[in-house]
Order: sequence, then C-alpha cells, then structure tokens
Amino acid sequence: MGSKVELIFSKKFTLGLLILLPVLIGLVAYYMVWLSQEERLWGYLPMLIYGLGWMFILALFSKFFYRDNKQLRYFGLSCLSSFLLYLGFPTMPFTILMFVAFVPLLIVESEIAKHEIKPFWKVWRYVYSSFVIWNILSTFWVGNTSFAPGVFAVIVNSFLMSIPFMLFHVSKKYFSQKFEWLIFAAYWISFEKLHQSWELSWTWLTLGNSFCMIPSCVQWYEYTGVFGGTLWIIILNFMLFKFYNNKSSLNLKSLFPSIACLVIPILASLSLYFAYVEKGVEQEVLILQPNYEPHYQKFKVPRNAQFKQFSKLAKAGLKETTDYLLFPETSFNRLRVNDLEKEGLIRKLRQLAAPYPKLKLVVGVNAHKIFEEGEEMPIQTIREYGEGKKKIYLEAYNAAIQISQKDSVSFYKKSILVPGAEIFPYKNFFRFMKPLVDQLGGTLGGNGTQKSRSVFWNENKELAVAPVICYESIYGEYCTEYIRKGANAIFIMTNDGWWDDTAGHKQHHHFARLRAIETRRAIARSANTGFSSFINQRGDVVSKTGYEEEAAHLGTIKMNDEITFYTLWGDMIARIAFFAAIVFILNSIVKGLMKK
Repeated sequence: MGSKVELIFSKKFTLGLLILLPVLIGLVAYYMVWLSQEERLWGYLPMLIYGLGWMFILALFSKFFYRDNKQLRYFGLSCLSSFLLYLGFPTMPFTILMFVAFVPLLIVESEIAKHEIKPFWKVWRYVYSSFVIWNILSTFWVGNTSFAPGVFAVIVNSFLMSIPFMLFHVSKKYFSQKFEWLIFAAYWISFEKLHQSWELSWTWLTLGNSFCMIPSCVQWYEYTGVFGGTLWIIILNFMLFKFYNNKSSLNLKSLFPSIACLVIPILASLSLYFAYVEKGVEQEVLILQPNYEPHYQKFKVPRNAQFKQFSKLAKAGLKETTDYLLFPETSFNRLRVNDLEKEGLIRKLRQLAAPYPKLKLVVGVNAHKIFEEGEEMPIQTIREYGEGKKKIYLEAYNAAIQISQKDSVSFYKKSILVPGAEIFPYKNFFRFMKPLVDQLGGTLGGNGTQKSRSVFWNENKELAVAPVICYESIYGEYCTEYIRKGANAIFIMTNDGWWDDTAGHKQHHHFARLRAIETRRAIARSANTGFSSFINQRGDVVSKTGYEEEAAHLGTIKMNDEITFYTLWGDMIARIAFFAAIVFILNSIVKGLMKK
C-alpha cells in the first residue's frame, strides 16, 4: 500500500497537477468570459472552476494532506463527510445521510487528537477542506450572480464553519466523553444563530434546512424551528460515532436508542401532519411570473414595456372573485416614495385594479426617497449623485407596496439585505475603499431598511399578509415578527433567475416550506423566474409553475390567525445553546489555566 501511495502522490504527479490544473482553470474561465460576452449564463461552470481551484490548492499543499498513508486516510474521511453533507442537503434526495455526515470528520478529529502532538492545526486543515468542498458542491451557484463574491462566500463560510468544530476540539478534553455531543451542539447551533445576526449573514447551509424537501417529517418545527432539526442531526451523528468507537460490542440492544431517536421524531411528525387541518378564511390569489432573465434582460426592459407584460398576464388570469394579485420582487424600478399617491406607476396600478373592487395588488419595487436640503438624512445609507447645486441625496430600497381601491398605499422596506449586492458589510471599517467601489459602479451606502416588520392589511383591517422579500424568507424567527404583527398568510416576492437553472432557486423555494410549518401560515410565492407556487400550512407545495415559464397562476390559500409556539418563543434552542456555549468556553479557559 505504501508504494502505491508514493506512486499516486509522487512529486512528479503533484507537479503534473500543478501544471495541468491552472491550464484547465484558464480554459474554463475563458469559456465563462465568452459566455458572458454572448449574454449567456454559466449554469454549473462555477462548480467546475471552484472545484479545480481547490484541487490546485490541495496539490500545492499536498504534504499537509496526504504525504503518507495516515494522512491519506484522514483526507479520504474528510472528503467523505463533504460528499455525505452534499448528498444529504437539498436538492439531493438522500436526506437521511445527514445523520451520518459528520461521523467521518469526527473520526479524523478523534484520531488526530489521540495520536498526534500539537493536533490543532492538523485537525483544522482537514475540517476546513471538508467544509470548502461542501460549500462548493451545495452553493457554487452563488457564483452565477457574481463570480468573486461566490469565491468569497466559499472561503469565508467554510472558515466560519470550522470555528465551532475547532472549539469543540479544544473544549472536549476538559469534559467527560458523555458530554461531547452537547459541547458540539452548543457551539454549532450558536454559530448558526450568530451567523443569522450580522452583516455577513449567510445561513443557507443551516443543518435544519436539510429537511425542507420532506416537511411531513419535521412538523414539530412549529415548536422548535430549524434549530430543532440541527440538534436532531447532531445527536444522531454522535450516537453513530459512539457505535464506531465501540463497534466490537455492537448489538441490536445497543442500536435501539439510535433507532428510537430517528424513528420517534418522524412518527410524531407524521402524526401531526395527518391530524393537521388547515384553518382560516379562504382568499383567492393570482401570482405573476413574467420570466425576465435578470442578468441581461430584466433591468434593461423599459418600465412601460414591463407594465404591459404584467397587465397582459394579470388580465388573462384575474376574476371578479380574486382577492390578491401578487407581483415578484423588483417588478418595477425608480419608484419615488416622497409622495407615492402622485407617482405615475401607482395611478396605472390603480387603473389595472379598478374593474375588481375587492382586489389588492402586492408589488415588489425598486424605490428611493430623495432628501430635500436641510432634511435629516440617514448617514449610513445615503447616496450622493451630481455636483455642486445639482447634488442629489437619496436612499434606495428593495421594497414592497400594497395598492387597493379604498386605502392609501402601504409600503415595506426589505430589511435583511444580501451581503455585497444590497449592503456593503461593515462599511465603517472599509470607507477607504469608497473610490474603488464608486469606480466599479457600486456604493458603500447599501439599501435602507426598517427596524420592525410591517404587514399589509385589507380594507376592513381583518386580514393581513406578510410582505417577505427574497432573502428574508430563509430566516425563521425573523418571519415570525410578521405573524405577531397580525399576518394571516405569507407573500414571498423573489427573483431567483440570478442563479440559472441550478440548485439555488430550488433550495430557496423549498426553504419556504419550513416557514409555513413554523408559523402555520399558507404561502403565496411569486418569482420573476424560478418557482412561483402555493404552499399550504403543512408545508406541502399545492401547485407551482415551471422554471423559465411565463405564467399567471391562480390559487386559494387559507388565512390562519392561530399562533404557534415557535411564533411566540422563536429560537429558544439557539438561545439555550448560546448560554451553554459560553459556559463551556469559560469552563475550558479556567480548566486550561489550572492545568498549566
């Protein structure tokens, strides 16, 4: 075996990879540039170029990963965890693999900690490599929006994922082995929660999201939210890791706790699923999917032309009984909010709704407010245009409006912004980059937001909908704020065509099903292109459009007014985990100092 390893990973072989891989990367990059010039999308090419790039790095630092048989085994196990995580995560159909995905990585950590001197960095490099591969395989599609932020997301998110794992590696030696699962759960869940709460938030790979394709198995999310799913995955991984360590005494009796831990939550969920009856008043909703390609088409088509397209779709689907007409994210640009009622777009939308007295239009818009001289301005998000006396100060919004015949226009600002695209993270620390950002056509300002959620009420103030815009729909506790404000249903407006027809738009659509379970609110989802759909209060997709389909899709939803435990209490599991993590960290520091 040793000779084979030396042959496979000889210096000549490694040198060959170091020559060949840059050539392949260059060819793929050249092809991607050509596709961009032809105004064609990249599809799965970002996965290929990111993967080749990581292979080059592994070849460059080969002596740290697979210099001998032992290192090769560690590297193989770390890669196995990567592929198990990928196969268990949407949209791959092997969700059950999430319950074993961490076991190979835990074996690597355990063996290095037991047999190696100064194991920290030796563990970290395999952990980091494993998370890089998972991030590339499951979220490569971010690179279809913008290539460099895609690279940044893979590098940084993988590093952040390695932090809770390495905290576990350091802390576990100060505690009994029976507490290892608890230590790991405390650190990992705290990381997932904290990752929701800062300007570089990227919570896509939260472990609890893994079950979004099988909502019938996690109906208890109405009590726990997604962190209940994360905890479930961690507990079972540690149970199976314990079996690996004690495989000599493995028998049916010892397997029973793990089988129970897997089966009981599923049976409880199925019981809730089949017993649950949707509640509330029925409302008829028409959702529009205009199918504009966002990179090269959507923002180049004049607003009047887009309005004609929306009007054609709406008139083909509207009925006298229709209660809501839902448009996708950023359906129209340049809406000035200083005096909404005088805006031409608002008048035209009212005219569209005029033949339908009970109809309410919920529309995604790009909007802005212009500040007059002497008016107080938001320093963090203000944008400057022009020079001298012609200088204009404005704040931009990714927003939603509701228009009805009797009420004034309701307005909501998207408040969880996409890092890079809608917000420049921690711009106070990077203001020196302003000239470069301006030169590239960007802005340090970012979009304006609002401090608390708001809902869109009907004319009698009896029913309300939650205007959730794109990225906001992956944040469970955030969405509960709409429900506590009175929302009886969730309307999601999004633009999922940025990622081409890859896993990105499918994952985003499936995540919405978890919001339905957590809040027991039906969802109407309108995508510019992607999947526009109706999701019931159990998380079932009742009906949906196809990708790249121009559609006006009519359906009914029930407007529930009951409040779930999760809506009231939110991410209690995460808060408990955060408290436990602090205790473990302090305890480890004290015991470490005492040991010295």
